[in-house]
Amino acid sequence: MPDAAAEPGTAAARNAAEEKSAFAHPAVDPDGTAAYGDHPDQVIDFYAPRAAAGPGDAAPVVVLLHGGSWRAPYDRRHVSPFAGFLAGRGFAVASVEYRRGRAGEGTGAEGGGAGAVPDGGGAGGPVAGRWPETLDDVAAALDALPGLVRPHLPGADPRRTVLTGHSAGGHLALWAAARHLLPADAPWRTDRPAPLRGVVALAPIADFEVADKLGVCGGAARQFLGGDGLFTERRPYADPALLLPTGIATTLVQGRADVDVPQAVAEAYADAAAKAGEVVGVTLLEDVGHFPLIDPAADACAVVAEEIAQLAW
Repeated sequence: MPDAAAEPGTAAARNAAEEKSAFAHPAVDPDGTAAYGDHPDQVIDFYAPRAAAGPGDAAPVVVLLHGGSWRAPYDRRHVSPFAGFLAGRGFAVASVEYRRGRAGEGTGAEGGGAGAVPDGGGAGGPVAGRWPETLDDVAAALDALPGLVRPHLPGADPRRTVLTGHSAGGHLALWAAARHLLPADAPWRTDRPAPLRGVVALAPIADFEVADKLGVCGGAARQFLGGDGLFTERRPYADPALLLPTGIATTLVQGRADVDVPQAVAEAYADAAAKAGEVVGVTLLEDVGHFPLIDPAADACAVVAEEIAQLAW
């Protein structure tokens, strides 16, 4: 029998169509790739700007963290059309790869390499994330990036860097901008805020408590932190909603029709920021789900580029 939830006009049907559109674009090869560690997944792809995006000769740097529930089937290739789109808008793009969880091997599994279109990562799919390797990699990549930008993006201005990420990558972007607020014993803690112009988080898994209650991405947040026995213990080290105020300009872009990471998750983060005395911008897009934010064919993608531009200059 056909799945009634996928019938035309339903939220599931909209989501399926939007996902299909986002993944229909051919992968865009980077202009260069550099390693920030020894593991095959510890690499950054660089996309040189294709046009002038604003005043001045040097292009802003957009650091891009891909999503996919921190699961191995999603890798940076699935956001390469988005990276290419941003390069076409005049940004210099650094797309970061990192280790992710893999099926049947728990949080200590080896991350996968380049993968095909993901399977969506339900409870029986690949485990979400690797602890602590996923966070190790994001921290190491951001620390190494200033030294890699000059040789690989010679026309870029690293003083105008904006951090962005989609879904689980949105979580990682918010987390990376809050490392100076991590507990004192966290190995990723920095002694000062990151030198960023801002963060634009796209449908981010921004509040682990709310995401867990909603079962976002098959319980990915709880999996990422190691399961029931470690969820509460590790949240202070990984949950952006507990790492506020960052002191860094932050905007969340969220589709109101998102069924993968619902609007309530972004709103919970914005509320937590307000309670901490910080204003976080939230741009809500009508009739937009999860994937148009990274789909060059969607109007929402242009909105994302504009939000980045507003912080970059």
